[in-house]
Amino acid sequence: MAVYTDITEDDLRDFLTQYDVGELTSYKGIAEGVENSNFLLHTTREPLILTLYEKRVERADLPFFLGLMQHLADRGLSCPLPLPRRDGALLGELSGRPAALISFLEGMWLRKPEAKHCREVGRALAQMHLAGEGFQLTRPNALSLEGWKTLWEKSADRADEVEAGLEEEIGSELAYLDSCWPRDLPFGVIHADLFQDNVFFLGDQLSGLIDFYFACNDMLAYDVAICLNAWCFEKDGSYNLTKGMALLEGYDAVRRLSRQERDALPVLCRGSALRFFLTRLYDWLTTPEGALVVKKDPLEYLRKLRFHRSIASSVEYGLPAEVA
Repeated sequence: MAVYTDITEDDLRDFLTQYDVGELTSYKGIAEGVENSNFLLHTTREPLILTLYEKRVERADLPFFLGLMQHLADRGLSCPLPLPRRDGALLGELSGRPAALISFLEGMWLRKPEAKHCREVGRALAQMHLAGEGFQLTRPNALSLEGWKTLWEKSADRADEVEAGLEEEIGSELAYLDSCWPRDLPFGVIHADLFQDNVFFLGDQLSGLIDFYFACNDMLAYDVAICLNAWCFEKDGSYNLTKGMALLEGYDAVRRLSRQERDALPVLCRGSALRFFLTRLYDWLTTPEGALVVKKDPLEYLRKLRFHRSIASSVEYGLPAEVA
């Protein structure tokens, strides 16, 4: 979440007249994240999230995102819901951007997750994968191999400004992944961005998943790899085997990974690390001055990528040896 587009109180009040949500009492921008402009609204009835979809989000993708949230909620997954306007539409426009009102999900994200929280994340991810079955709309993953190549083309000539030798290293990594990326693993709807700030807890109880604006159809095990990268590394860059084991156990308890998925996990983790390195690198180099957004350090994911190169087997991530 972030704020790229400012809004005025008068324009916001006019926008809210299209909804049955009461009167606006206050609002503020949410600065975390890098994708859309988000605001926390308080009305006389309830708190809400207002999302303005920025240029990186294609308007044609919005029915997929909004419909997916409804589909998942209908199947018992705890996630925010888009609110309909008085005319029944889920999407409006504000400050020249497509905009939607989203229900507020109680809870808060964890700054210091423990293994027990990682286990809950694994379970919730698997529940989401199962709940996504039967969703009729599809969306290809724009941030897979071809998308990485496009991002790299836009950043390669400045990469060595961030760290010497990056242009050569990442070029070689892309070539490796292009040659060995798995293409025959189970597919489905994935979240594709299940970081700590997209999972809410009430105490130690997971209360729901948010921010489905990278969701797409891809390999389910790739989503697991994203979560291992997002949840199981410490601030010093070390991989926490206890957290990894808990996350994988939680996932397996709901949806068991196949042998092929387990075998592919090291390369999927490499790809996941490269994906977030490249998007962070691009944003680091191109985010305009003055944008109310917290830029994320791309080198964090470069260090994770280098770690995954040393992994020979999924056992090293915490999967039991007898089923790896």
